Amino acid sequence: MPLRLSPTFRDALTTQRVRGAAARPLAGIWVCSGSPLVAEICAGSGLDWVLIDMEHSPNGLESVLAQLQAVAPYPVTPLVRVPIADVVTIKQVLDLGAQNLLVPMVSSAEEARAVVEAVRYPPRGRRGVGSALARSARWNRVDGYLTDADAHVSLFVQIETAEGVAAAAEIAAVDGVDGVFVGPSDLAASMGVIGQQSHPDVVAAVRRAFDAVRAAGKPVGVNAFDPAVARAYMEAGAAFVLVGADVALLARGSEALAAAFVPAADDGARASY
Repeated sequence: MPLRLSPTFRDALTTQRVRGAAARPLAGIWVCSGSPLVAEICAGSGLDWVLIDMEHSPNGLESVLAQLQAVAPYPVTPLVRVPIADVVTIKQVLDLGAQNLLVPMVSSAEEARAVVEAVRYPPRGRRGVGSALARSARWNRVDGYLTDADAHVSLFVQIETAEGVAAAAEIAAVDGVDGVFVGPSDLAASMGVIGQQSHPDVVAAVRRAFDAVRAAGKPVGVNAFDPAVARAYMEAGAAFVLVGADVALLARGSEALAAAFVPAADDGARASY
């Protein structure tokens, strides 16, 4: 029996825009642990989406596959961030069955067009053809996958440099780019204020990117773990926001337990790494 694939993140964001005044930004969580169990816990939290990260996390193809399978039964949309805008890596992640991709460090329209080509089959792109062997088409159980693959894949690119902010309008206008995600951490570094994501100049640059992307008719997202900052970006037009990360929640939660139950005098006896 022919199978259907899940709606894409593009579909979810489009639905939100159509709802108009009733719409709300989609809140997501970064899944960096590499653990399918943790990914499943996050998927069942009630958040709208999870970002499975391959850029700054110990994730390879096998662990990404396991996490996609772990979150599949839940009403949450998984987005996979590949480590680099590489045609081979993108092909492999798509073949795993990832329908929603985030590609980091895109700073020009030319780079964005190259990423679009990487996710599309010829003649519109350069994606290698292997769907009969892959989860992407459920091993040829999805009718017409090769001709309709674009409908099953949504592509988001990440702006995280000053150059990218300057080119945000052109990047967002590229056909095949479904949305833009702004990364304040690397943006701050590129602006000479590393570690200061809330620096006024960084916030102003993020908002300029917001305005440019939204003017192009595309949804824009951002990373903001501080609740006040996240809400401010939502009010400024962010359609999807990462509001936390699995490893950060575990780190801060375990520190809170230590602060509550381990006497301060014992601090010196702890191992230091």
